[in-house]
Order: sequence, then structure tokens, then C-alpha cells
Amino acid sequence: MSLTNRIKQLADEKNVTIAEIERKTGISNGQIRRWDSSSPKIENIQKVADFFNVSTDYLIGRSKNPRIDDFDGQNLSSQIMFRMNTEGLTQDEVDELKTEVDRFLRFRKSEIESERNVNSNDKA
Repeated sequence: MSLTNRIKQLADEKNVTIAEIERKTGISNGQIRRWDSSSPKIENIQKVADFFNVSTDYLIGRSKNPRIDDFDGQNLSSQIMFRMNTEGLTQDEVDELKTEVDRFLRFRKSEIESERNVNSNDKA
């Protein structure tokens, strides 16, 4: 689904017109409709994403999940940090790194929980 089609779908769900979105976000009149044939400014994509409370990745079709606060259980700052640190890697390399990070986080969580249990048993 194209960027403008995704915006139209979100607009229909919210019962707003493209013109209203442009007015409320400060985007030039008629600009959104031109995004299928020209590249929009990233700040304008962000304005539309903020208007609908969805991620920019959802708008541009990189994610099927519209939520901005959910990236496989990570908060938004973790999501941004992960993307920044994987820039320039292939998708296979990103997937491998993500698997390693997930494995490490599960391991550390388990260690922390074990330490907590030991400490609570020492107090008893």
C-alpha cells in the first residue's frame, strides 16, 4: 500500500479529509496527494504520523504495526537506538543482531530475577 493510500485509509478511519490533515499539521495545500509522485520531506511524514499517533514506519509501509510504542516489546527510545546502531547493515545482519540482543536481554533478566530471589531469601 502506498504512502498516500495508507494516509487516506487512516483519514477515513478518523473521518477527516486530506485537506483537514494538511491544515491541522501545517502541510501545504495539496501536498499529501503529490507524495505518490514526489518524495515528501521527512518532517512532513512525521507530522502526519504524529497526527494519527502512528509510527513513520507504519506510514511508509515498513511495518504492519501502527503503534509507536511497540517494537517487539521495546519502547520507542530502544527502537530508535536499535535502528541507529544497525544503519548500513543488511537485513540478515540486522536480524542476527536482534536475535543476539534478545538472547542477551533474556539472560540478564534471568540473572536479575535470580539475584532478587537470593536477596529476598537472605532477608527471610
